[in-house]
Amino acid sequence: MPRASDLGIQIGRLARGAKNAITDVAGVRVGHVTLIEGDAVRTGVTVVLPPPEPLFAGCHRINGNGELTGLEWIRDYGLLESPVALTNTHSVGVVRDALIAAAPPGEDAWSLPVVGETWDGFLNDINGFHVRPEHVRSALDSAAGEAVAEGSVGGGTGMICHGFKGGIGTASRTAAGWTVGSLVQANHGARRRLRVNGLPVGDRLGAAQVPLPWTSEGAGSIIVILATDAPLLPGQCERLAQRAAFGIARTGGMGEHSSGDFALCFATGNRGLESAESELSLRMLADRGIDPLYEAVIDAVEEAILNAMLAAVTMTGRGGHTAHALPHDLLLEAMGS
Repeated sequence: MPRASDLGIQIGRLARGAKNAITDVAGVRVGHVTLIEGDAVRTGVTVVLPPPEPLFAGCHRINGNGELTGLEWIRDYGLLESPVALTNTHSVGVVRDALIAAAPPGEDAWSLPVVGETWDGFLNDINGFHVRPEHVRSALDSAAGEAVAEGSVGGGTGMICHGFKGGIGTASRTAAGWTVGSLVQANHGARRRLRVNGLPVGDRLGAAQVPLPWTSEGAGSIIVILATDAPLLPGQCERLAQRAAFGIARTGGMGEHSSGDFALCFATGNRGLESAESELSLRMLADRGIDPLYEAVIDAVEEAILNAMLAAVTMTGRGGHTAHALPHDLLLEAMGS
């Protein structure tokens, strides 16, 4: 499916990575399992696999009506030690348990996985608990460092964004010699506030042109996963995670009361963190040089949200509910292209 880059939409001034995906950060892999069955199953699971070792990480809560498990330990410890999985709200438990079961065995094996959720119950039979351990295992087994499928796939299968069909989106930017990648599960926002490059396209694409899935807009959530190869310490990762909020806001998101909006950032620039007995040498990007990474985060998050909508297709699910795709031609027309 076309992406922002294919339509000639340039978000910001920075260069995209080669794949324009979170997998542009070396060692990062992504896998999906998509579940579309009958009239009411519209869900799945997405996994983001960092390099398999502890990595410095930080996180940020924009609005807390949601879940991204394991964040308290990341805040306290400053390390990410597990894959990250994304699914629907009521499948967090089974996905978390499946990640624990898939962890390498050991006499003192211990795992506190990171699992994020957004609610797909408008299109999906969410209380049917259709995501099962074998789906998580398949997503892990299929994870690859290649181009990432977007839109109505994996954990994003049943999601809605700014009144259009949403889902999984990704993008990347290079800045000051480093790469920043973003992956979002976008299930948030109101049509009337949708902006692309600052243009009020949501106001120009009303319900008369593309029907709204529901009358009460704005509920929902977004999870943002950020990766970078820059040598960042945990506090710096947290600061990058905070900047994800600006990318969300630039598309018109505002973290409503009913929204669960979380960002997690991990950095691969320091490795071998588990090998030292007492002390080790680290690299750290000087804070005076961090602003280009902030810009990269904001642009990559904005474009990832847009890519999630551009890749998604119109979907009818539970109860005959329908979420319509964002029409590419009407978007370009609304942008004056």
